[in-house]
Amino acid sequence: MSMRIACSLGSLLSVPEVLECSKTLSKTSVETIWIPETWGMENFSILSAVSERAPSKNIGSSIINIYSRSPATISMGAATVDTISNGRLILGLGTSSPAIVENFHGVKFMDPVLRMKEYVEIINLILSGKSVNYQGEIFNLKNFSLLIKPPRKKIPIYLAAVNQKMVELTWKIGDGVIFYLRPLEEMKNTIEKMQLKREIDVSCQIISCVSNDPEQAIEKCKKTLAFYISVGKIYREFLAKNGFKNETQNIFEEYKKSKFDSNHQLVSEKMINSLTIAGDPDSCVKQLQRFREAGVNLPIIQFNPIGNVTDSFKLFVSTFFEEK
Repeated sequence: MSMRIACSLGSLLSVPEVLECSKTLSKTSVETIWIPETWGMENFSILSAVSERAPSKNIGSSIINIYSRSPATISMGAATVDTISNGRLILGLGTSSPAIVENFHGVKFMDPVLRMKEYVEIINLILSGKSVNYQGEIFNLKNFSLLIKPPRKKIPIYLAAVNQKMVELTWKIGDGVIFYLRPLEEMKNTIEKMQLKREIDVSCQIISCVSNDPEQAIEKCKKTLAFYISVGKIYREFLAKNGFKNETQNIFEEYKKSKFDSNHQLVSEKMINSLTIAGDPDSCVKQLQRFREAGVNLPIIQFNPIGNVTDSFKLFVSTFFEEK
């Protein structure tokens, strides 16, 4: 049995590049192709197109946020994509960030944990095919029943979790978890503790960069990390609490002064080793092993291109995935 492995085709790619990369991945050992949604491509439509390019692979949303669409709209989208892909969807949900939710969608970022609980309950009810009458603290639905019959009555739902309350909710109601930017040691302890309560599928999206010039790969990962630490308050605070107080502070201070000019230079080697996979092909394969040893069942390797996307992707695929 070969090891499970997945891939995330990120926001740095154009729509044609995502489709081209998906076609390449369809011939490999990849289990799931995950697509993010930020402020570029819309998730359900791109997932439908990806499912056509990779007809035997699972497809996943990582993540659809629970503020910009109603629970019913997400259920309709999931049912549609699951039908088009013939039952291959994994629905990844998350809260996204106040910056995105409030500035880009004009919605108040409130009650994330309660909201997530109600979304999952409603989506599961709607997809089961029942007529839904739901009374929650946030949502009230009357007589909603899905007009189409999806191939499955249950679509797996994975939750993106950073803080402890969301981690606990995920282990209560999720089919899987999607971790991101979590220091290895901390993640290992959290997984060990939580898996004793109830076993779920543990995935972790890992910022990855492969190059025959390892320095170049490390620099690219530093830039990606510096970006998330600068703009993502939730990640910045979490990393500060878990061993990277000085680094996060310095990176953020520098960002406030000069944006992204040089703040990636303040990303420490310890951060790179604990949070990313970066270097030449051989060292990247070894680094991946550390995430498996930490208890990650399904590593999701996030593609960060260097230079020409096609050439960069070829090296990336030959490093992490077996030809089928």
